[in-house]
Amino acid sequence: MSLFTLVAWISLGLAFTSALVIAVDEVRHPQKLWIMNVVWPLTALYFSVVTLWVYFRVGRRMAQDADKSLSMGDMKPHNERGREQSRRNPTWQQTAVGDTHCVAGCVLGDIIAEFSIFGLGLVLLGQSIYAEYVGDLVLAWLFGIIFQYFAIKPMRNLAPGQAFIAAIKSDTLAILTFEIGLFTWMGIVYFVLFPHPHLTPNRPTYWFMMQIGMVLGFFTSYPMNGWLIRKGWKEIMG
Repeated sequence: MSLFTLVAWISLGLAFTSALVIAVDEVRHPQKLWIMNVVWPLTALYFSVVTLWVYFRVGRRMAQDADKSLSMGDMKPHNERGREQSRRNPTWQQTAVGDTHCVAGCVLGDIIAEFSIFGLGLVLLGQSIYAEYVGDLVLAWLFGIIFQYFAIKPMRNLAPGQAFIAAIKSDTLAILTFEIGLFTWMGIVYFVLFPHPHLTPNRPTYWFMMQIGMVLGFFTSYPMNGWLIRKGWKEIMG
């Protein structure tokens, strides 16, 4: 086993362990928004142990039983004026949680697309990476909108059709900026770092590179998520 493969296995092992720890904790402390019970473990698949720190620092405060464990000094008034002030100047936690919520749908779509395209042996313009770009973008957008739908609908108390339209408006630009970061890194891996042979989804090293790409995608979509919150198109979370 090469050092690169060993590092990949360690990275994936830490990520899956982090996701498992969060999932187990969520059984005892489920999130107020049920979709966040899916978002946090998915985030751990690429942000690994960092997600553990953020989850226990921020995510636990979003649990159904959070008010019972917080002191009065930690609890903030949830009036309209306070929400408007937060919207104009969201904290890093609020922006980051909004970003993880967006990225989680993309990550799920990307994982499904990558394995599907590899299994079917699809190529576009003679290259598998172009087929991956198309598949990733389509499924990432689809799952990203679904994830956003299940956040916006209960938070705004909208009808299904209105919630779906609001989800598209809220997350499309964020999804595109995430994929810009991921696709740029995937292109570097495919054409520069591993031009021959290419890494494939049946190898741990491929998913280690995808973890890095997803982290980069998180950061390229972070400013857009902050802008969407300030614009009022995206709900404040966290």
